[in-house]
Amino acid sequence: MTNIFAVILAAGQGTRMKSKLYKVLHPVCGKPMVEHVVDNIQSLNVSRIVTIVGHGAEKVKEQLGDKSEYVLQAEQLGTAHAVRQAEAILGSLEGTTLVVCGDTPLIRPETLESLFEHHQKQNAKATILTAIAENPTGYGRVIRDANGQVAQIVEQKDASPNQLLVKEINTGTYCFDNKALFEALKLVKNENAQSEYYLPDVIEILQQQGEIVSAFSCDNFDETLGVNDRVALSQAEEIMRARINEMHMRNGVTIINPLTTHISADAVIGRDTIIKPGVIIEGNTVIGEDCIIGPNSNIVSSRIGDRTTVQNSVVTNSIVGEDTSVGPFAHLRPDSELGNHVKIGNFVEVKKSTLGDNSKVSHLSYIGDAEVGSNVNIGCGSITVNYDGKNKHKTIIEDNVFVGCNSNLVAPVKLGAGSFIAAGSTITKEVPEDALAIARARQENKLDYAKKLNSK
Repeated sequence: MTNIFAVILAAGQGTRMKSKLYKVLHPVCGKPMVEHVVDNIQSLNVSRIVTIVGHGAEKVKEQLGDKSEYVLQAEQLGTAHAVRQAEAILGSLEGTTLVVCGDTPLIRPETLESLFEHHQKQNAKATILTAIAENPTGYGRVIRDANGQVAQIVEQKDASPNQLLVKEINTGTYCFDNKALFEALKLVKNENAQSEYYLPDVIEILQQQGEIVSAFSCDNFDETLGVNDRVALSQAEEIMRARINEMHMRNGVTIINPLTTHISADAVIGRDTIIKPGVIIEGNTVIGEDCIIGPNSNIVSSRIGDRTTVQNSVVTNSIVGEDTSVGPFAHLRPDSELGNHVKIGNFVEVKKSTLGDNSKVSHLSYIGDAEVGSNVNIGCGSITVNYDGKNKHKTIIEDNVFVGCNSNLVAPVKLGAGSFIAAGSTITKEVPEDALAIARARQENKLDYAKKLNSK
């Protein structure tokens, strides 16, 4: 099988985005556009991926890491000039090179594979991925000859009035014979309205040399959308979101209202889980089977076990066990870990803490920097006092502890297994196993004193 290489064009700043963030790093469904492109290309089992970077080069490299090799285009002089920067890496190699723009996150791996297969069958030196656009403004037009073969690609600014009427557009994605590509790039001139070196000119050069140039038409124009501004970014987000939601529904997930449900491209959701309206699932979240994710919940890069319910809550970088309930209106902050059959109730915040199986924090409590054992009950309004103004300290609550309402556990402190904390206590010392701890002022009643206050 022939070697497959890929060149990703990601050097442009994207001035029309009007953003401090470089264009290809703008996220679509939680993942930067250029990373969508790289991940889609990797499905073709490519030998080497070279990303052409320019503006924001270090940020792009940081995002993609070792998924790609990199070449700097220090001065942006057009797409042909950009591809030519990869010559030192790819120029002498035998194989087929796929060229894709880093701002086209919607092209499916299946489409790229079909493009490659078509290129191979046609024994072509170049194959253009085209599409039919109802409004082709801004795109290069694919001009065909009397026999229906590709004769020329004309950029919008260089097109004649008749050529502007053509609806078949160049998507900016190509397959090339690798050596033929780099030989032709040396012949590209910048005699055009932009004084740039256009990659589509390679097509005309190869034709003049008598080489076979083919075109493969993408059935769905939406896949080829290039994101150049915030409007196109929102369109890409909408298309990707619908695609992701459909995939999950076809895999056995119930999404009550797909139009208001946002699921990241990397999320995994088990069968028979129900996603209610307004849910946002971000990052590398994994949700098990038979879960219920209630309205307006936000889950970020977390793991949710089977048969667990999250109601109107925020879960971030945390692990939630099986048969557990969270919320409504709870907040699991990063590095929280809940066991199985745990209950986190309304207006409870958990931060950097672990809770063992069958433990409950039912309402209006804060648990921070704590190790909570199994079968622990933490009453309403109780908190771990973990911060002294400079440092955080740990609270350790062993198995089978009962913490009464409105208790303050002043860290560092340890509650021994089976101990009982009386309601309203402020605990500052270790509580032994099976002990009752009471730390509150003794009640004193002053008869008729309230009457005296009311008479003033």
